[in-house]
Amino acid sequence: MAPSSNAQALSEAPRPVETMHEDMIHDAQLDYYGRKLATCSSDRTVKVFDVVDGNASGQGETLRGHEGPVWQVAWAHPKFGPILASASYDGKVIIWKDNGSGSGTTGTNTYGSYGSTGAGSGGWTKIKEHGMHSASVNSIAWAPHELGSVLACASSDGNVSVLTFNNDGTWAVDMVAAHPIGCNAVSWQPATQPGSLLTGQTAGDANGAQSSPIRRFASAGCDNVIKIWELSQEQNRWIEVEQLTGHTDWIRDVCFSPNIGLPRSYLASASQDRTVLVWTKDGSGPWTKTKLSPGGTAAGDDGKFKDTVWRTSFSLSGNVLAVSCGDGKVYLFKEGIKGGWDCVSELAA
Repeated sequence: MAPSSNAQALSEAPRPVETMHEDMIHDAQLDYYGRKLATCSSDRTVKVFDVVDGNASGQGETLRGHEGPVWQVAWAHPKFGPILASASYDGKVIIWKDNGSGSGTTGTNTYGSYGSTGAGSGGWTKIKEHGMHSASVNSIAWAPHELGSVLACASSDGNVSVLTFNNDGTWAVDMVAAHPIGCNAVSWQPATQPGSLLTGQTAGDANGAQSSPIRRFASAGCDNVIKIWELSQEQNRWIEVEQLTGHTDWIRDVCFSPNIGLPRSYLASASQDRTVLVWTKDGSGPWTKTKLSPGGTAAGDDGKFKDTVWRTSFSLSGNVLAVSCGDGKVYLFKEGIKGGWDCVSELAA
């Protein structure tokens, strides 16, 4: 029997990329089509490379504009065009647009009417510089494309800012006081209603009207707590609807799983307490948590990971969870048929 695509993906050897960054690299993200790779570093730059046959090609383009280490980059959905956001210790978020050809996307020029506020390198220009935070911006995440061009930014000043691009070319900003002693991570819940694969995405009324997309995100901070926020249409502001506790130290990352229409929602959190929790929610029921058991070489003497867990990321199908640990390895966990998560592979840099 031929190996499955998942098995092939797990067995492929890592392919190194020479980025020419002059300091530590903090994040690397492929765009929607896997044709461009963005990296960011403590050298205060963002670099963008073309990807051909799974390998980075050429010297890439260098985007300069930050005055401190750049912690994270995030690609917008291609329907908005080739748009990249970056977040930095300098307290700024910069949104970049590639005006050149060969971007590998077919999206419309959403931001064309806004114009550029500064030059990048090559075809990249700066279309927005968001500087309303008073401390490091640690995490950024684009909302599901169904919600429009919306970006959430989590900062050490304790706030999450939500930037929304309006049709008139302006940006609206909502500030959410999320975690008083600092916010480290933010992630959007999929806009698709849980269970839509089984029931169809309808509101269930007599007319069969289509339900509104979910407008909800999770934030995590130095208070060891995950908070889930929802946009209240009545109050026209973001309100806290749920709070999840279970970690005993700073939470470094939080991420929702893609929703493929099944009735269960998944959320993963990584912490300085050296644990990863996978939270599940069936329909409108409560969230329940499962602690990953690293096992093997990943485990320390106390059954936790050997070092701080910095980042988590679900696969597109949601059944594989990648865990990035301070020991320099990435561990891949897969959900079993009984609901448990097993470590199926580990990758060393």
